[in-house]
Amino acid sequence: MLGGNEPFKRAEMSMTFAVKSTFDVAFWFADQALNENEYLQPQKMHRLLYLAQAFYAMAYGGKKLMPAIFVADDMGPLEPTIYQAFSRGRPEVEVELFLAPEVELFLSSIWRRFGHQKSEQLAKLTNKNSAYSIALRKGPRTEILLESMIAAFKADGERKDPSIAKNFGDGQRVMRTQDGAPVKVKSWSPPSVKD
Repeated sequence: MLGGNEPFKRAEMSMTFAVKSTFDVAFWFADQALNENEYLQPQKMHRLLYLAQAFYAMAYGGKKLMPAIFVADDMGPLEPTIYQAFSRGRPEVEVELFLAPEVELFLSSIWRRFGHQKSEQLAKLTNKNSAYSIALRKGPRTEILLESMIAAFKADGERKDPSIAKNFGDGQRVMRTQDGAPVKVKSWSPPSVKD
């Protein structure tokens, strides 16, 4: 320990990530939008990245999906490196073409849950989040701590939808109606034929 300073204690903890780069996830969302003939607005991308990081950490015991740091900007949570890199369009960056199957499944769940929403709807969701609000009160560009994100989304989820944290990362597909309501799905079995 370096003199017992709390910031140094936090820095000493090692963190592993599910993907090598935040660009892997950003490009995954951008490609998913292209596959659906949709333009992914930069603000919407940042909201999706923020939600993915928070829900992944909730589902996987505090583990980070990607090596990203989110800061509170006046417009909402923002990942500064992605912001700079995408400021003039899609950057020329090498990314993983194939993500681990559990990461693909997780990102697909996030996309199904939030990808159809407009940027403004996602901004409402993320900007009402207490982790963002607390960081913004400290000043623009203040880091939004992962622990705060987890606590805020758990609290929000328990008030609005107690199953929201359970819907991600458990290996089950999240099925939703076109309005975003969760749906229980079971396998179809053909009726038995009686002789």
